Amino acid sequence: MYRRPAAAAVLLAAALTLTGCSSPDGAEAGTARAAATPKPPAASPAPDAADATTAPTAPAPPDAKPTGPVLPDAKLTPRTGSFKENEKKYLSGRVPEKTDPAAVLQTGQETCQRVERTAKRDKDAAAASIVAGEVTGAADAITFLCPEQKPVLDAARSGFPDGPRPAPAPGTYRAATQSTACTWEARSKDGSVLASGPETPPKPGDRTTATVPAGTDRFTSTGCYAWLPA
Repeated sequence: MYRRPAAAAVLLAAALTLTGCSSPDGAEAGTARAAATPKPPAASPAPDAADATTAPTAPAPPDAKPTGPVLPDAKLTPRTGSFKENEKKYLSGRVPEKTDPAAVLQTGQETCQRVERTAKRDKDAAAASIVAGEVTGAADAITFLCPEQKPVLDAARSGFPDGPRPAPAPGTYRAATQSTACTWEARSKDGSVLASGPETPPKPGDRTTATVPAGTDRFTSTGCYAWLPA
């Protein structure tokens, strides 16, 4: 009779010990769960809910006209002062409703400033940046806001970007890069090669030229950035 109660007491003590280890209470339980949950690094804060649901919108280029309602010309007035006549012409049909015209004008002015800074160092580079699409909205910005840069715009209009080009005007063009990886090819409508280059591997610092023959249906280049009339 003495052994059974003793054995039962031992079993009961073991059960209580196991229960206490597997079920911590209060702060101890919270600490155990927190330690088991992975945390982001301190340098990587959790993204804001708005950022997770709304992607940033890229600004439209200055030459892009709004598709919705725009301010009539009579309401193209800044909050202070007045616009010049050429500025009004630039803004005409370009300012969406409920938008400050001065902000739209500033975008065009910044385009002019970028072209001017580049042209001051290298006019070819300025024209090539327009041809390659790195400077957007240059046509209207130069026409109305910085007409002194019209020669740069004219050169850009006579050029074309790197890549495939359907039926370019016959003539000689120069690549707006000194890359030795620039290659080109002119093909006719039947796919035959009319001309290609460079004929000899260019040396570092040399600019590749291409002569587009009459009858070229497709001109393709790689690694040339942009082409300007030679």
